[in-house]
Amino acid sequence: MRKLTILGATGSIGDSTFKVIEHNLSQYSIVALAAGTNVNKMRQLCQKWRPKYAVMACDDAAKMLKTQLQQLKLPTEVLAGHEAISHVASFDEVDTVMSAIVGAAGLIPTMDAVKAGKRVLLANKEALVMSGQIFIDAVKQYGAEIMPVDSEHNAIFQCLPESIQTSLGYCDLTKQGIQHIILTGSGGPFRYTDNKMLSQVTPEQAIAHPNWSMGPKISVDSASMMNKGLEYIEAKWLFNSHRDQLKVLIHPQSVIHSMVQYKDGSLLAQMGNPDMATPISYALSYPERISAGVEPLDFTKIGQLTFLEPDYKRYPCLKLAIESCYAGQHATTALNAANEVAVEYFLSRQIKFTDIAIVNERVVSHICGKNSQSGCNSLESILELDKMARALAIEIIEEFA
Repeated sequence: MRKLTILGATGSIGDSTFKVIEHNLSQYSIVALAAGTNVNKMRQLCQKWRPKYAVMACDDAAKMLKTQLQQLKLPTEVLAGHEAISHVASFDEVDTVMSAIVGAAGLIPTMDAVKAGKRVLLANKEALVMSGQIFIDAVKQYGAEIMPVDSEHNAIFQCLPESIQTSLGYCDLTKQGIQHIILTGSGGPFRYTDNKMLSQVTPEQAIAHPNWSMGPKISVDSASMMNKGLEYIEAKWLFNSHRDQLKVLIHPQSVIHSMVQYKDGSLLAQMGNPDMATPISYALSYPERISAGVEPLDFTKIGQLTFLEPDYKRYPCLKLAIESCYAGQHATTALNAANEVAVEYFLSRQIKFTDIAIVNERVVSHICGKNSQSGCNSLESILELDKMARALAIEIIEEFA
């Protein structure tokens, strides 16, 4: 039986993880849950799953949860703060950690899980976007096991030979006969919207993804295709790919989750209904397969599968992410930080949807002009750069007011 810590338990990835576990109760035991401030949902999870630990990001939320659990006479121990989140990520009793805390906040606990040699189910793409080689080297040094959870990376993983699956970060695609890795993306809700209208997009429109059920931040990133840009960076690190080996393709139906093209002309695609329970189930059970509670595809009902080249005028965030990927770690760290700030301001209606790309570009341009790749050689320096980029993003946004 695998023993789990779930980071980001109250989010959409947490929901899908519980869905998989419910279909395989004899194989998994939940030791710890961690979340931000959603006390009511965490209380419900504690009632159902009876974890040993429940961690909230702040003291106030933890106090509220503790009071509620005491009233229910539940034995779960309530902890608070980022150090406590890292503690349950590296807890000796745990062998598997779902890393699903959104954004830069997930980097440290994910790295702590790696250093503790866990199987890390990586749904937090920012860990690789921000720390890249440091993260990959730590996985090797501490004997951790990384299982990609993003539907695209999990799809690629499923289409690769075992020799690559077991050597992520250090694999040789060319030696294994792989010509291209093709990341597919739906294009979000605005793929057919007149570009001139994008400045008028509302947060409600941006988070209404046509295919997937996700949190607000990731949904906005999908609308701008920044999410695909971050996945591009993550794929570069996971699969040790060169620029000419990695491509992005818009696939509106989200049936093909990504593809691997081999030099003999073969193209392997992983297909399925758009449900995160599928990649999560494979990450949990690898190399076996278990029930995910997902209906299989019915090809008689799919209709057409269509594909489009990305339009970088419509998706400037995607272009900037690809450029940042090869500019260096300082660029991708700055990009991620700026984007988190810009999306937050957009969701609170303080900037326009199209301003997100402007803020991101200005921050990356400034950081790349002031810093060099050599400065990002430790987690401390990365976090300092992240802090600097966030402050700069806020300065730029205040100029819009």
